[in-house]
Amino acid sequence: MPVTLGEEIMLLSLDDETGAAKSREAAGWAVAGGTLLELVLAGRLSVDDGRLSVTDRTPTGVPLLDERLGLIDAWTAKKSKPPRATEWLTRERGKAVGATIDSLRVRGLVTEEQRKVLGLFPVRRYPEADGTTEAELRERLASVVLRGADPDDRSAGLIALIHAAKLHRLAFPEVPAREVRPRMEEIAEGHGVGDDVRAAIRTMQAALVAVTAAVVVTAVT
Repeated sequence: MPVTLGEEIMLLSLDDETGAAKSREAAGWAVAGGTLLELVLAGRLSVDDGRLSVTDRTPTGVPLLDERLGLIDAWTAKKSKPPRATEWLTRERGKAVGATIDSLRVRGLVTEEQRKVLGLFPVRRYPEADGTTEAELRERLASVVLRGADPDDRSAGLIALIHAAKLHRLAFPEVPAREVRPRMEEIAEGHGVGDDVRAAIRTMQAALVAVTAAVVVTAVT
């Protein structure tokens, strides 16, 4: 069963040793966006003019995706017209992180540890249990972004999400962001992928940019 885009972003966010999430807020947006994009690429959802619709209720066979698909279907059914993708991202961000981490735990890629901060406050951490998947992921990203290999559809989508959420340092912690942004921008524009995939990537990228910008404006005001 392939690891989903959201799970890949979560793997990049979780510290391998401590299990703490890095860039948690931005990663949360990207994880939620990754799940949506995965369902769009699977033909289960469509996003037209920024609005979200369920086009196929057939299960994908991936529990994490099928659970989100069911939730989206129930949510959109209550609306008088297709809701905006940004509404779902705002609603889903916090829940998406928990669901995705739980999926990684079930897959055996991370373990759950309970600790206390300052000896008082209980927290959960998710250190790496099997580093093979993340190592392969980082090699794939390096091959495309640093060495110029052509991305497949899912790699292009993943890179676009990382770029939109400004998570460059999670993907390439030892490379200055200014050195990877131009290539990631090029990939995010959809060069080298089909028209449908390009449209889906651009839609989800625009939705991520919109929700993160709204959060910044709210925080400032």
